[in-house]
Amino acid sequence: MANLPTKFSQFLFEQSTEKEREWLEEKVKSNVLDLMTAFVAAPRFLSKKNISYDSKFSGSLVPEHPGFEVDGWSFVRLARVWLLLHIPSGPKEQFLKNIETLFDTAELNELVALYSALPLLAYPLEWLPRATDAVRSNMGFVFDAIALRNPYAELYFPESAWNQLVLKTIFNGKPIHLILGIDRRRNKELSIAVSDFMDERSAAGRRVPIQVWRLMGGASDEVLHSKLIPLFSSESKLEKEAAALLAFESKDPKIRSLLANEPDLELSIQNGDLDWSKLESIPE
Repeated sequence: MANLPTKFSQFLFEQSTEKEREWLEEKVKSNVLDLMTAFVAAPRFLSKKNISYDSKFSGSLVPEHPGFEVDGWSFVRLARVWLLLHIPSGPKEQFLKNIETLFDTAELNELVALYSALPLLAYPLEWLPRATDAVRSNMGFVFDAIALRNPYAELYFPESAWNQLVLKTIFNGKPIHLILGIDRRRNKELSIAVSDFMDERSAAGRRVPIQVWRLMGGASDEVLHSKLIPLFSSESKLEKEAAALLAFESKDPKIRSLLANEPDLELSIQNGDLDWSKLESIPE
């Protein structure tokens, strides 16, 4: 099995009743078929309540994946991921077959648990085709399971698949700041696509969601400069703040000079009072 974080198990059992804990412990002592059956049958034996977990206060449940979040999950989803981590990871071919069988027969909530578990499963690159399929899914909960608060995409997606995930998040009106690695994986091709999106929105007389501007950090200096000049002239305080953040991040002197007329914004950034997190969850 994968290396199961101790804190994950502790938290799971803190949420469970004595009867639920006995059922879970019994299933992980059984054979693989019973484990897989328990994964499917979990809602019949476990509470469907939602759970709350503050990772900022309590630390990550999975230290090697600090962005792995379970806050707001159902208890069944948490338990299903825990059960998956008890499926023996060797021999490899058998393990892959077992997980693929669960994927092939899964209903919606089972798929959500499977995609949530991908960064924790053994042989992570083997699940790349499944993960990229989820990006193309029309099932919103499945897409969210791979795209939001899940470290798998940042760690393993090639650039083209990563860009598709980010763009679909934008087009679907979902919060891009919940994509782990959204700043670390900014790239030129993504900025070109985002720039086209901005031009389309502008032509239609519609504003660009403020968080989308952060993706322009991967643009060429020439393109970024041309986008920031009108943004700094905007009457919107939020757009000026986004422009200031992009200019501050740039290493190009011409772009950095655009901050000269906004000393208060530059000082706020330097003091740590203004960063992209301050522009998150802004209604559009």
